[in-house]
Amino acid sequence: MTTSTKTSTTDIPLTAPVPMTPLQEFWHYFSSNKGAVAGLVVIAIICFMAVFANFVAPHSPSEQYRDALLLPPAWLDGGNWSFVLGTDDVGRDILSRLIYGSRLSIAVGLVAVTASLIMGILLGLIAGYFKGMIDTAIMRIVDIMLAMPSLLLAIAIVAILGPSIVNAALAISIVSLPHYVRLTRAATMAEMSRDYVTSSRVIGASPLRLMFVCILPNCLAPLIVQATLGFSSAILDMAALGFLGLGAQPPTPEWGSMLADALQFVQRAWWVVTFPGLMILITVLAFNLMGDGLRDALDPKLKQ
Repeated sequence: MTTSTKTSTTDIPLTAPVPMTPLQEFWHYFSSNKGAVAGLVVIAIICFMAVFANFVAPHSPSEQYRDALLLPPAWLDGGNWSFVLGTDDVGRDILSRLIYGSRLSIAVGLVAVTASLIMGILLGLIAGYFKGMIDTAIMRIVDIMLAMPSLLLAIAIVAILGPSIVNAALAISIVSLPHYVRLTRAATMAEMSRDYVTSSRVIGASPLRLMFVCILPNCLAPLIVQATLGFSSAILDMAALGFLGLGAQPPTPEWGSMLADALQFVQRAWWVVTFPGLMILITVLAFNLMGDGLRDALDPKLKQ
């Protein structure tokens, strides 16, 4: 008589993965883009220099050292470690002026992007929600603004108002406005057909509640990405206006005006042009890289 033995298998419990919070999910997709993380680090360093310029800068940006005119960088022959990046034609420390210039560029970019973003959201929500004649009037004005080169339009506005930092920031915010209006309008019209908007309207939600409570939060992802990219455009436009003498006026340290003041010394003192240009390049590139990472992290279509 044969006895059959049954082997009992022990079931191994499988633990479900812990779901990530929205912030953890955002950082997971954002950090997978190494260029975006590098851009974020560079922007953090620049913002740190801008906030603590009084402590980071080795010299005053307007102090002139008459015995150190056009001094080369410290690692070249004739350089001095007291002026790491050299001095300009009147003996001002280039490193200190770059650090203080970052404060001005970041501040102008922040003001310009914030103003254009707020106005663009308002006009885009109104155009996308009410449609009809209001939509047509707003979009025709936007089309006219887009038909003109943004830099030429900014130059015209500053020429009318007068050259200054405030007027330059106002001009940059105006020329950046159409992009936010069109983006908000397109996102609003796409959300208007959603079931949750229809349900909110049926239960008696007011137009203001529908626009700012129901629709706007679902339109913020592309607007955040556009604002980040607009930050780099604002810094570039501010440098261009400063280069043309329509932005910050001397002796205010600003990267574009530093380039304009140093043009006559390009051949015999390359550092007075190279370092301000590199700061503009690095800052704009960092914001573009971070904007690309934000697009990957905030766009559901790009998440695998």
